[in-house]
Amino acid sequence: MESTNPKYSVIVPVYNSQDSLTELFSGIQNTFNKLNETYELVFVDDSSSDNSWNILQKIKKENLDASIILIQLAENFGQHKATLCGLDFSNGDYIITIDDDLQTPPKEIMKLIIFQKKNPDIDLIYGYYPDKKNLTFRNIGSKIINSGKIFRQAKKSGSSFRIFKGELRKKLELAQYRNFIYLDELLLWSTGKIDFVEVEHNKRKYNKSGYSLPKLFSIGSHLMLFSNSTPIKIMIYVGFFFSLLTFITGLFFIYRKLIHNVPMGYTSLIVAILFSTSILLLSLGIIASYLHDIYIHINKKPTYLTKTIIK
Repeated sequence: MESTNPKYSVIVPVYNSQDSLTELFSGIQNTFNKLNETYELVFVDDSSSDNSWNILQKIKKENLDASIILIQLAENFGQHKATLCGLDFSNGDYIITIDDDLQTPPKEIMKLIIFQKKNPDIDLIYGYYPDKKNLTFRNIGSKIINSGKIFRQAKKSGSSFRIFKGELRKKLELAQYRNFIYLDELLLWSTGKIDFVEVEHNKRKYNKSGYSLPKLFSIGSHLMLFSNSTPIKIMIYVGFFFSLLTFITGLFFIYRKLIHNVPMGYTSLIVAILFSTSILLLSLGIIASYLHDIYIHINKKPTYLTKTIIK
């Protein structure tokens, strides 16, 4: 029996994008009309504070012949969790994710699909942007975050514009109850068959980016803590080094006291205390971050909560 599922599911995480949604929908619709492929649209409103939700409902009412799923989250969970929510409600054989800001024009979806058809063995295809000499603090932060193993291998910077096989959806279920979600990390765990396609990237037409420098720093620090064992290794090596250094320093002062009868200095005592205390505080901070994540996992705090679902 032939599957009734659409060939493609397009997931759009939405946050305060009331000005771009109608244009975005029209662009996606025109692209798939040219491709003559079946598709569905999954809009996930990440608790926008503007009129985005009402505009999404209007789009659905005016396009009853289109397959559109609207999801409104109970609070702001962030782009990656909103995208993961969209994945849970998608049915396509292939998943396409695209931002709501029109920086990647919807017509670029055609490039991903054409490349996917020519390379059916590839599980995950990223749209990457040509290098631009625009070194703002935010762009530098984005490049640092996107410089992980998945992107270093290809010497290209990935993006949230991607297409991957729907069968990876089940593998992403391991993200359930995780406090921190970084979708590219989960996709890397799921497959090693990855490729890249250069796509157009424009300046933002409406509003400002939701990724401020502090938010980028927060994502980067979470990636460092929860995506690898580097912090634990740092704690082990740094702790061992300073323990050895303190031991040698202690022997040195004992030697001076016994042989040369030199009085123990206030400076040496304070330096030793400050060094050891700073290492202890750093280690405790890292351990506390891990314990917080374990606590959330044990208590099964959901990755996201939906408020309204319209199919």
